[in-house]
Amino acid sequence: MQPYGIQSMLKEGHKHLSGLDEAVLKNIEACKELSVITRTSLGPNGMNKMVINHLDKLFVTNDAATIVNELEVQHPAAKILVLAGKAQQEEIGDGANLTISFAGELLEKAEELIRMGLHPSEIISGYTKAINKTVENLEELVEEGSKTMDVRNKEEVVSRMKSAVASKQYGQEDILCPLIADACIQVCPKNPANFNVDNVRVAKLLGGGLDNSTVVRGMVLKNDAIGSIKRTEKAKIAVFVGGIDTSATETKGTVLIQSAEQLENYAKTEEAKVEELIKAVADSGAKVVVSGAAVGDMALHFCERYKLMVLKISSKFELRRFCRTTGAVALLKLTQPNPDELGYADSISVEEIGGIRVIVVKNEEGGNSVSTVVLRGSTDSILDDLERAVDDGVNTYKAMSRDSRIIPGAAATEIELARKLREFSLKETGLDQHAIAKFAESFEMVPKTLSENAGLNAMEIISSLYAEHAAGNTKVGIDLEDGVCKDISSMNIWDLYLTKSFALKYAADAACTVLRVDQIIMAKPAGGPRRYQPAGIDED
Repeated sequence: MQPYGIQSMLKEGHKHLSGLDEAVLKNIEACKELSVITRTSLGPNGMNKMVINHLDKLFVTNDAATIVNELEVQHPAAKILVLAGKAQQEEIGDGANLTISFAGELLEKAEELIRMGLHPSEIISGYTKAINKTVENLEELVEEGSKTMDVRNKEEVVSRMKSAVASKQYGQEDILCPLIADACIQVCPKNPANFNVDNVRVAKLLGGGLDNSTVVRGMVLKNDAIGSIKRTEKAKIAVFVGGIDTSATETKGTVLIQSAEQLENYAKTEEAKVEELIKAVADSGAKVVVSGAAVGDMALHFCERYKLMVLKISSKFELRRFCRTTGAVALLKLTQPNPDELGYADSISVEEIGGIRVIVVKNEEGGNSVSTVVLRGSTDSILDDLERAVDDGVNTYKAMSRDSRIIPGAAATEIELARKLREFSLKETGLDQHAIAKFAESFEMVPKTLSENAGLNAMEIISSLYAEHAAGNTKVGIDLEDGVCKDISSMNIWDLYLTKSFALKYAADAACTVLRVDQIIMAKPAGGPRRYQPAGIDED
């Protein structure tokens, strides 16, 4: 039978889904499934997920960005939510969970509206009006006097960072926040807006506990020094990318040796050449030599003779950071360095932390541009999760360097936004008002999830929050420890305005994008067995 319609246009074996039931509602279903996964990890009492990726690597975390990254979501509509979460993670570095969970909630409410008989375009129009109004309302909720802050004031930094770190490591934030704040303040440039997240490094060392964690002004390298010199003070440093060894020539040559004397002399000339090179480095004033590749035995022998400390850093990224910390210039060939190509460090020493030998490069003087948070923990999974908490803290510091405004945390902001949006929806005429009312209702997801994850009665909490806010107490949020509603300024729980506004914008955009889709057309994949290809690797 001759195919007709869209079948006649496309290859055999394609799939075509259209209409509300097949396309829109199926897409919403997939996005809801994804947001259910991340939702239970929201907030300080969020549960951990155990994710095993295609390489059999185990992740135990409640960080939504890591979870959705490693899940390798295949559904095209759910991927839009994943991309919204990634955009939030790249822009702010925190709040990915709120973005995905809130987008899922908006789509769930949209499904109810569709079943009521509203058209997706009317819902999109209502949601667009609602998000614009939400951003206006958010600005009204900003705490007075928070527009200006001293990013080098540790107390102010810790108070803004606390909620971001507590959502990853609840109960540990009082130990972690001061460490992260110290590390960030040490490397903060003259213009805080130029703060670089990469300048705060994390060294994870097994053993001990979180109380043993410290901040080192400089770098911590997880390897031992080569040779017998393990400590040096006020040292000039020469960095060689190509390794410290006798270099083979580009061309091949044959040497004809006719007597034992000639053989001896041949070996001596090689020795003399290596010694000459190492002596030239020592004469330049360098006390430490850093190699990016192998260190030859003969070269090491002469380094020992000239009292040079030898380090090997095989990772080129780590080598770049080392050069940035010490101010050294990486040289390609083993030659005598100029004085301006040498770096400087106050002290370089090999220390043993929990049975692991590490090189600590300290630069207490000015001009230091890297600091390291040394984390201690009992298992690799715990250390990985601690590192994510530190990353969130550092990203929050970068965000507050750009915009330091804060809004009430602990679901106080969400309830106030829901209340104001509901009032706004009653003033609207037309079918948009239903969508705006549902958008307002979606905000209840945050207090509901926070209280459910903490094992509290969500309905009671939400109704008492509404009662308090209706009475004009706009800063009342949930105290998860006591299970009651309290003024958050007494608990000191603040969220960054930037994090919240970006998360809500991205969530609304993602939800509208999914609702705009009314047909899904999937072409048949090319014939033949498909080569296995890990996600994220594009074919040339």
